[in-house]
Amino acid sequence: MDRTKGQVEAAITEAITRFEREYLGRGPREAKAYILDDMVLVRLTGILSPAERQLSDESGGIEMIKQMRSRLVESCSDDLEALVEEEVGLEVVSMHTDISAQTGERVFVFVLSGDLASRWE
Repeated sequence: MDRTKGQVEAAITEAITRFEREYLGRGPREAKAYILDDMVLVRLTGILSPAERQLSDESGGIEMIKQMRSRLVESCSDDLEALVEEEVGLEVVSMHTDISAQTGERVFVFVLSGDLASRWE
């Protein structure tokens, strides 16, 4: 691989941010990808819309936001996995995600078919 670890992390960050903007209509305030062994961790902050932030203060609002956002991500999980696979050159074995409606953060964990981090050791 001719790119540095930082360049690959930046490319993943950009791809996921672009996806969030195009698919969900707004991107995160901040985003960062991390390569750890056979995993890629992506942390997005500032992802909630103003309406979602207001809804999170209402009874049942947090659960509603989590359910809606989880369904949206599940419906496009193949596309997200393909974005990561394109940048890292390895198959995504599984994807895990969670969102905090209290802090406005989302975390993605992509488990890969091989140890990506060892390429730079």
